Amino acid sequence: MAEEIKIRKLRRLVDFAAALLWQADITLSQAQKIIADTKERALELFPDKAETFDLIYGSRLRRILVERYHLQ
Repeated sequence: MAEEIKIRKLRRLVDFAAALLWQADITLSQAQKIIADTKERALELFPDKAETFDLIYGSRLRRILVERYHLQ
């Protein structure tokens, strides 16, 4: 049960970060900080899962940066 709560919390955290990246009037460095902070919070919930975060959520957040800031 606690695992399920942590997973829901992580999803909300990532969804909120994604919404901020799309909607807020922020610089690229501020956007990168949001991603770094989101990863840090995720690792507080799930220590030793950095690689999993990068594969699942990190790629989603990076795609937003690429599209929003026209990165390559």
